[in-house]
Amino acid sequence: MKFRILVTGSSGFVGSSVVSALAEDGHYVRAASRRPDKRVNERVEWVQLPDLRNEIDWNPFVADMDFVIHLAANAHRNLQDTDEYLAVNLFSTMNLAHTCRRQTVKRLIFASSIGAQTGPIADHIVTEADEPRPMTAYDRAKLAAEEAIKCSAVPHTILRPVVVYGPGAKANIASLMRISAFPLPLPLGAFKNQRSLLALDNLVQAVRFCIANPETINQTYIVCDREPISLADMIATLRRAAGKSPMLISVPPFVFKSMVSLAGRSALWDRMGGELVASSAKLQGAGWSPPIETRAGLGAMMKATLACDRVG
Repeated sequence: MKFRILVTGSSGFVGSSVVSALAEDGHYVRAASRRPDKRVNERVEWVQLPDLRNEIDWNPFVADMDFVIHLAANAHRNLQDTDEYLAVNLFSTMNLAHTCRRQTVKRLIFASSIGAQTGPIADHIVTEADEPRPMTAYDRAKLAAEEAIKCSAVPHTILRPVVVYGPGAKANIASLMRISAFPLPLPLGAFKNQRSLLALDNLVQAVRFCIANPETINQTYIVCDREPISLADMIATLRRAAGKSPMLISVPPFVFKSMVSLAGRSALWDRMGGELVASSAKLQGAGWSPPIETRAGLGAMMKATLACDRVG
């Protein structure tokens, strides 16, 4: 069945891939973004999205839509101004949910974050059954937005993705690729801590799955690749994809922890040396099957990035 689908944040890293996939599936897509793409596509209507820090009228965007996929958000976790997180990530989402309810949208699919479930490290495999423990203002706003959607009574599906990787990824993944490109041996061979990642294609497939399966209505799902991977394996995989030897030297991680702590960068240590293993068993139990394996996905990302760099 083909649907009319609004995608907010349509020009972003995730949004652009979601729009392309849905149009490819034959759906009509209204793609809303602060920087709308103007490529000609008979199945895509590009529309300008106002600044979500201000109150906006969602009615023209939601009109005649069957589904709404809400990806637009302020994704920067280091802002001091928590009011901006509340305005963009909570209040605009709450208003959108109520608009979807009034206009009898079949479903609102909301891209939340694993941070709404847990902090940057965990001493156990994280599941949806765990009590949510968001640690930052960004993640607390995401969890509050989830609750606002539930209270609105709109049919919904909430996705909590872990860190997403793929060509064009920024932040931690971009930093990881820069580290991997360093020409000398790296002292990271002893970093065996496991982290769950999510291939962009796997996330897109999860969105497609939720659209096609009514049993995902009013459910919340963690979304991640099947298996976690260690930091050392991430670096080695990226280097091999670039045609290099892994060149990893084993230095005890506590040495790095001491240096990072002395520099007042404990959050950096959590991302480098901490463990965060999540489970997507609930979504897989509903029938979702992530097509991309993490090492293959990381390798493909590095090769695509290098190819773009050569063209550029």
